[in-house]
Amino acid sequence: MSSYEVENLRDFNLQHIFECGQCFRWNKISDSKFEGVALGKSVTMETFETGTGKVTLRITPCTKEDFENIWYNYLDLGRDYGEIKKKLSENDEILMKAAEYGCGIRILNQDLWETIISFIISQNNNIPRIKGCIEKFCELFGEKVSEGKFAFPGIEDIARLKTEDLEEVRLGYRAKYITATAKYIAERGLPQNEDELLNLMGVGPKVANCITLFGMAKYDSFPIDVWVKRVMNELYGIPLSDVKEMKKYAEKNFGNLGGFAQQYLFYYMREQK
Repeated sequence: MSSYEVENLRDFNLQHIFECGQCFRWNKISDSKFEGVALGKSVTMETFETGTGKVTLRITPCTKEDFENIWYNYLDLGRDYGEIKKKLSENDEILMKAAEYGCGIRILNQDLWETIISFIISQNNNIPRIKGCIEKFCELFGEKVSEGKFAFPGIEDIARLKTEDLEEVRLGYRAKYITATAKYIAERGLPQNEDELLNLMGVGPKVANCITLFGMAKYDSFPIDVWVKRVMNELYGIPLSDVKEMKKYAEKNFGNLGGFAQQYLFYYMREQK
């Protein structure tokens, strides 16, 4: 089985990337090794420290072509996260600490359809259960890509299902959102912005913000969940119930880097607490 290695990566930490709430199909083998399925591929990723803040990344199985055509973009390796951290930390000691703590987070370039369905499943749910539901969903309706591993089902695969067909996935009230969304997208195409996302059954502002950030690469998005509410309240002094003020603060102070700020703050508050 062939592997591909990338040397001298900075600002790259698999644990921080895969455990910061942006994706649900990567499973931890160790702090520096994860296995998962993304973009129809089942792979293992592992990093090795090489000193001076750099790591070597090994992807298995992977060819040079796979890396260049799939994983380079998926892992957002063309972006200078050192510069992002510098800009966010210039006048914000809280973000400086959060960015140091979450050093190595990168925002993945994920498939939009998968991101939509994953974050509909995620609402009012905990991460272990979200991951379990998504794996069952893929096992039942996705294409097998390796032993025990299944790709995310396509739009048409789900659009032809009835809500009761999803009973085994144990999605509860979310099942009707999934089938309705699949049928809507099959007829009209994938949404292109937040307003179009809000037309989907089961997608409110918070879920839409997650999708625009993680599935559309709209980096001014600032999703506000319970952890972000806590950090904005406890560390920035904004009332817990004032989501509008939190949004306004993020727009003014983080601007088009809001999504990166959100990831650092979310991970910092959740892991520190």
